[in-house]
Amino acid sequence: MRLAVTSPGTPEIFEALQGEGASMGRPSVFLRTSQCNLHCVWCDTPYTWNFKGTEFVHRDGTKFDRTRETVDMDVPDVAARLMAATPRRLVLTGGEPLLQQRELGALCAALKAADPAWHVEIETNGTIAPTGEAEPLIDQFNVSPKLAHSGNAAALALKPDLLAWYAGDARATFKFVISAPEDIAEVDEIVAQSAIPATRVYLMPEGTDSATLRARAAWLEPLCLAHGYNFSDRLHIHLHGDTRGT
Repeated sequence: MRLAVTSPGTPEIFEALQGEGASMGRPSVFLRTSQCNLHCVWCDTPYTWNFKGTEFVHRDGTKFDRTRETVDMDVPDVAARLMAATPRRLVLTGGEPLLQQRELGALCAALKAADPAWHVEIETNGTIAPTGEAEPLIDQFNVSPKLAHSGNAAALALKPDLLAWYAGDARATFKFVISAPEDIAEVDEIVAQSAIPATRVYLMPEGTDSATLRARAAWLEPLCLAHGYNFSDRLHIHLHGDTRGT
């Protein structure tokens, strides 16, 4: 598996409270994969994809050394590290974890064979269909479709038929990153087009510091109430700031 790192050679595997979405506040162990098929200008983990020599754009302008920011590990080694954690809730994040479905399937199978109590969440941008061994072993899909302000072309970032497939699966919830009040119109359009139940939609303010999140929450709260959507904070930012391994 190709993983992101907290420091060169050290995979980004950590225990923390889930900071976002339907499971916010739950004790979890996180595994951050490297590489992504989308490239959001405000991404808070650009070290998973914005490598030197690529044409991708991020608002802070930083390019990362691929060899320093990734580590390759065998699935049994990853499983052993996860089994040493206390929580039995795994959050697969990235990057885009579904780029490594074969490895994820083997990892989920190994964990659940060792302890059926494992609950597996996967954070995905909703552009890749889960297939193979991984799909039935994932307990929760945290789908985060990217809006126009992400800087991704809609043809790449939004797959209405695939979002409709996720909408038809009770395991999936949907989290939209909101930068400005006018973003709600785009959310409404996507929700209607893909028949996503409003009760499974979470709106989350974009931001990597508490002041920005609180300022945006002030106008996002009434929008959630008016449109029947859930609100998601970014708990880990308030607790730890914008840092790796949290």
